[in-house]
Amino acid sequence: MTRPPSASLLDAFANLLGPKGYSVDPDAMAPWLTDWRGKYHGRAAAMLSPATTDEVASIVRLCAKAEVALVPQGGNSGMVGGATPDASGDQLLLSLRRMNRIRHVDKAGQLAIAEAGVVLETFQNAVLAHGLRFPLTLGGKGSATIGGLVSTNAGGTQVLRHGSMRALTLGIEAVLPDGSIFDGLAPLKKDNRGYDLRHLLCGAEGTLGIVTAASLRLVPAAAARRTAWIGIDSPENALLLLRRIDAAIGRELEGFELIPHSCLDAVLRHIPQTRAPLAAAQPWYVLLELAGESDDALGEALERQLAAALDAGLIRDVVIAKSDRESEDFWRLRDSISEAERAEGPALQHDISVPVDLMPAFIADNPRRLDLAFPGTRALSFGHLGDGNVHHHVQPPATADGAAWLAEHGAAVSRLVYSHVLELGGSISAEHGIGQMKRDLLAELDSPARLSALRGVKSGLDPAGLFNPGKLVA
Repeated sequence: MTRPPSASLLDAFANLLGPKGYSVDPDAMAPWLTDWRGKYHGRAAAMLSPATTDEVASIVRLCAKAEVALVPQGGNSGMVGGATPDASGDQLLLSLRRMNRIRHVDKAGQLAIAEAGVVLETFQNAVLAHGLRFPLTLGGKGSATIGGLVSTNAGGTQVLRHGSMRALTLGIEAVLPDGSIFDGLAPLKKDNRGYDLRHLLCGAEGTLGIVTAASLRLVPAAAARRTAWIGIDSPENALLLLRRIDAAIGRELEGFELIPHSCLDAVLRHIPQTRAPLAAAQPWYVLLELAGESDDALGEALERQLAAALDAGLIRDVVIAKSDRESEDFWRLRDSISEAERAEGPALQHDISVPVDLMPAFIADNPRRLDLAFPGTRALSFGHLGDGNVHHHVQPPATADGAAWLAEHGAAVSRLVYSHVLELGGSISAEHGIGQMKRDLLAELDSPARLSALRGVKSGLDPAGLFNPGKLVA
């Protein structure tokens, strides 16, 4: 059982961190007490912003002694309320944004060490100056931080080729719940000393340790890139196209995103300075990207495969980006979908994965199941078809008061969606994590053996429950 912080403890933090690292100003804290989606609203006794790992360790030791809970936060760009304090006002918000140094870039070894508060886009640009690339990107790259990406095992649009954050994280530095510092930054290819704390901390959502820095795998900057926007009839044909491209030039395939026309339409209506890539609207679109060494060879290979797909009737229309700017415009359409859908009004968002071959069946069948149980609902799926992960949004009936309808039916709608996902051998959280949004669902739907193991790990590393309570495991 945790306790509220005493006045003397708050004074100790103020002395430790100084005015740049300590705040109880409601206006300064307000933007960080509500999640990005505006779904969760919390309170905090203070916001602590350490600048070094030693300061984080000192904070944790003081909290451990006083039995006060900490909620770590990076860019506050998460989707499941995993970095938002509860409403009690007894928890402390631990912001890692001041820890924003890139400590080292090893060009020969193709790795870099970045602190938790480094913004993803800043990191991408910094390593690019060394002729290297960090092969993870997502729509929130301008605010998401390295610590948050590690702590949520973030995915993004290049998992198909390079894997999620866990695959790209070679080492971790973290502060554990007793205030000790785990220095696991060495990027060892072989290290067989038992349980892998790096893998445990990656995806733990700050419940087992506070990530302060990470060693990250880089790849050479792509000499050539080819991006295509493809009109297509159905997810089934999109899957056939994926298999065709993968068999022919899969080594260069980096992104394969599925987008329904309704999502593109929302982006065009809500996001300024966007335009449709194709002259005629299509039921579905695929955003495909290749990266390789030779510009000519990549372009020829892509054009050959897409021409064959057109001849076979597999695709309806296609445009290949003629410049980096046009490629970025295509990706801006994809990356703006979440923002556009939020502007459309209330909806239930489900970040799910199923085996890739079963994804078209899920996309076709789940809306039918929803309409039978909840007539008038509108479901749409978009995202990373290449790795079996889509974002499945369910909108209330057009005639309903959206917020009131979701309050009454939302839990049952999500259970229907997730039960279908589990029938297909999938996961209720593909890349966004569990946070507080899915904590109770995980407890209800996951296997008892897996839940027992998760709880055992949590109680073993954080027996007092000081780190991010109320998230991930109930």
